[in-house]
Amino acid sequence: MYNDDLPHEVILSIQRVLELEPTDQVDRLDGLSEKFNAIEILNDFFPDEASLAHLDTVNSRLAETQVELQKEVDLLEAELRVSQDPERMSVIQEMISVRLLCMGSFSSRRVILTVLFTQDLLGQMSRIREKATESEAVVRNITKDIQVLDLAKKNLITSMTMMKRLQMLVNALTQLEDLIQERKYSDVAQTLAAIKQISASFKSYTAVPRISRIWKHIQEIQTQLKTQLDADFDAFYLQDTSKQIKSTLIADACLVIDVLGPDVRMHLIERFVALELKEYRRIFRTHDEAGQLDNISRRFAWFRRLLQTHEIEQGRVFPAEWKVSWHLLAKFAEITRDDVTTLLTKFGSSLTVKALLDNLQITTEFEASMAKKWATPFKDMLKATDNPHSQPGKPISAAFEPHMNIFVDAQDKVLADMLAPHRKGKGNKAQPRPSVEAPAEDDGGSSPMVVLPSSTDLFYFYGQSLEQCAKLSTGQALFDLCTLHKKWLRIYAEEVLAINFKRPPGGSRKSSESRVDLELVKQSCLLINTADYCQTTALELEEKVRGKINAEFKEKISFQVECDLFVSAISTAINAILREFETNCDPSFITMSRTSWATVNQVSGQSPYTGELVKAAEQVVDLIKPLIEQKKYLRNFFDKACSVILVKFTNSLVRSRPLKEIGAEQLLIDLQTVKAYLVKMPGETLVTAMYTRSLNKTTTRLEALLKVIVTPVDPPEGFILNYTLLIGDASFSNFQKILDLKGTPKSVQNNLLDSFLTITSTKTDLESTSFLSSLDMDPPATGYAGGSLISPGASRVNLPLGGGDGIFASMTGPGQSGPPTGSSTGDSAAGRADNHRREVFSDFRRFVSFGLRKDSTAPP
Repeated sequence: MYNDDLPHEVILSIQRVLELEPTDQVDRLDGLSEKFNAIEILNDFFPDEASLAHLDTVNSRLAETQVELQKEVDLLEAELRVSQDPERMSVIQEMISVRLLCMGSFSSRRVILTVLFTQDLLGQMSRIREKATESEAVVRNITKDIQVLDLAKKNLITSMTMMKRLQMLVNALTQLEDLIQERKYSDVAQTLAAIKQISASFKSYTAVPRISRIWKHIQEIQTQLKTQLDADFDAFYLQDTSKQIKSTLIADACLVIDVLGPDVRMHLIERFVALELKEYRRIFRTHDEAGQLDNISRRFAWFRRLLQTHEIEQGRVFPAEWKVSWHLLAKFAEITRDDVTTLLTKFGSSLTVKALLDNLQITTEFEASMAKKWATPFKDMLKATDNPHSQPGKPISAAFEPHMNIFVDAQDKVLADMLAPHRKGKGNKAQPRPSVEAPAEDDGGSSPMVVLPSSTDLFYFYGQSLEQCAKLSTGQALFDLCTLHKKWLRIYAEEVLAINFKRPPGGSRKSSESRVDLELVKQSCLLINTADYCQTTALELEEKVRGKINAEFKEKISFQVECDLFVSAISTAINAILREFETNCDPSFITMSRTSWATVNQVSGQSPYTGELVKAAEQVVDLIKPLIEQKKYLRNFFDKACSVILVKFTNSLVRSRPLKEIGAEQLLIDLQTVKAYLVKMPGETLVTAMYTRSLNKTTTRLEALLKVIVTPVDPPEGFILNYTLLIGDASFSNFQKILDLKGTPKSVQNNLLDSFLTITSTKTDLESTSFLSSLDMDPPATGYAGGSLISPGASRVNLPLGGGDGIFASMTGPGQSGPPTGSSTGDSAAGRADNHRREVFSDFRRFVSFGLRKDSTAPP
C-alpha cells in the first residue's frame, strides 16, 4: 500500500497542512511528490556492491529519522489533547497522517498501528462531541415553549403587581387630598410616607402617560402641602388671634415635614429662626446705642430671655432631634459675630486692651454657659447646625481673634517695665536692685536667696497671662503670646543673667584677706541656680502651652533655643567662679615656679606653698558648695578646677627648671599632697568615677616625669632604661625635654643622647611619641590656665578631663610666650605619617637650635 502513489487530492491536502510549495527538485525521502519510488531511493543509497559496506551508517541515519518523526507525532498528540477545537483537531489529524505516511516506509508496523488506533480514538471523541451538541440543540428546541411560558408568567405577575400598586397609589392620593383639606397631619404623614414608598417603584415607568400624570399629580400635592404647612407654621409663629393654631396640630405637622425631607425641614427651621431673631436685628443695630460694643452683655441677656420663652412655648412642639434651640443659637452667634466684627473695625486703633478683654471675657462666658446648658462644646453645636451649602459657622469670640495683637502688645509693655530695672542693655543705664545685683546676706534671721526674685516674678506673670489668654483664645493669639514669652526669655538670659558676669578688669576685691571676689562668686552661684530654674520652668511652660493651644500650632511650640541660652548662662557662671578659683590659687603657683629646686639639698616634707594652695582652693570650694543647688553643676566645676590646678602645677614645674634629683623628689611629695586634696575636694557625695580616673591618669604621668628626673644619669644605661620603662617612647625630642628639666650639663647631654640613640635603636617595641610630646617647655607665666579647657560661651556644660591625653593634651595653654620647641610637632607629624614609625633625626635641626637656646640657662 505504501509503495503505491498517493492520490493527487491527498498530496495537495498534505502540502496545504505542511505549507509546502510543489517543486521539481525535492528530497524523495523527506518531501512529498507523485514520483516517490522506493527502489530508486535504495539505488541512491547503494549504487554498487561496494556501497553495501555503509549499510550500518545508512541504517543508523534512518533510525534517527524515525525517532525524530516519532517525537513530532507525540507532540501533535499532546497538542490535540489540550485543544479540543474540531477545526484544530482535523488539522492535527491531517498532520499526523502525513507524518505517518512519511514514516511508514521505514518504521516498524507496531508504531504505525499505535498511531492508527490513536487517530481512531480521536475520531470517536469528535463524533461523541458532535452528538452531544445535537442533543443540546434538541433539548433547547423542546424546552423553548416552556421558557416562553415562564417569561409570560413572570411578566403577567409583574403587571398584576404594578396594577395593584397603581390602584393603591390612586386611592392613597385621593385619601391624602381629603386629609390635607381636613388638616389631619398625623394621618397625612403616614399616608404620604406610603405614597412615596409606592411611587418609588414607578420611577422607571414614567414614560408611560398614565404613570407620568400620576407622578406629576404627586408633586403638585406635595407643593400644595408645603404651602399649607408654611401658612400654618407662620400663623403659629406669629400667634395670629384671628387664626388660632393649636400646638398639637403643629406637632403633627412636624411629622409631615420629616416625611417631606431634610431640605423642607431646614427651610422651615430657618424661617422660624429668622422670625424669632427679627426683633433682635431691629433692637441691636450697630449704629444704635443698644448695639454698641459696651452693650454686648445686653445682647446675651436678650437671647437668654428669648431662649427661655422658646423652650416654654414654641419649642415644645418641635421634635428634639430637630435641635431648633441649637439653630437659634447658631444664627444668633452669626449675627452677633458680624456685628462685633463691624464694631471692632470701627474702633480701629482707639480700641483699648480693657475694652477688648472685658467684652471678650463676657463673650467667652456666654459661650461657656451655652455649652454647659446642653453639655456639648460650643463649636460642636455650631457644626451640628451647619447648612451643607454654606460655610461652617464660627463662635462669636472668633471676631476678637484678629484684634488680639492689642493684648499681646500690652503684655510686651508690661514685661518691658517689669524687667527694666534688671537689664543692662546698650541703651539702658544700669538700675541696680538689691534683690538682683547682690545676694541677700545670711544675717541669721533669714536663709540666703536661692534664685533671683525677678525669675520667679517673670514665670508667675507668664502663668497668669497664659491662663488669661487660654480662656479667651487658644488659636493665633495664644501662639503670638508664646512667641512673646520666648522673646523675653531670651532677653532675660542674655541681659539679666549673662550681663552680670561682665566685670571690668582689675575690679576691687571685697575681701582683704584673699584675692577672690566673694561677692562675685556668690552672685555667680545665684545666677547658676536662677538659670537652672529658668531652664526647667521653660520646659514645663512649653508642655503647658502645648496642652492648651489648638492642634495646628502644637508642632510649632518649642523653647529649646531659650533653654540653650540658659545652659550657656550656667556655663558662663561656672567659668566666672573658675576664674576666681584660679586667681586665688595663683600666688601658690608663683611661689612654686620661683623656687630654686636645684639648690635643695634634702627632702623636708611638703613645701609651704602646697598648704597655701589647699587653703586658697578650700576657700572657694567651701563657699560655693552650699550655694549651688544642683549637684551636677558642682561636679562640673570640680572637674574643671582639678584641671586648672594640675595644668598650673605642670606649668610651674616647667618654669622652675632645672630641678635636679633632690628637687624632683621634693616635687613628688608636693604632688602627692596636691593629689590628696584633689581626691577629697568634691566630697563623698559628689565624686564620680570619671573624676577619679582622670585625676589618677594625669597625676600618674606627672609622677612618671618626676621619677625619671629623680633617677641619676650615672650610669647612662640605667638612666635611659628607666626612661624607656616610665615614659615608654623613643622620641629624641622628649628625651631632650627630660634632660632640660633635669638640668643636665651640655657636655653630659651629648654622651647621653648618643647612648639614647644606640639603646633605643634596638628596642623596636617603643612608641615614637608619648604624653611628653604635648608638653610645652615655654608655658605662659600668667593667664587663665583653664581657658583651653573651658569655653565661656558654650551652650552645654561639658565635663573636662574626659578622653584624649588629659592635662598634657592642653599644656600649650592659651598662648605661647616664646617660640615652640618643635618636639610636639615634629614627632607627632612623623608618627601620623608613618603609623608611629620612629624617626630619630626627623627634627634634628630644631633640636640643635633648641639645645643652643637652652644652653645658657643650664647649670654648669
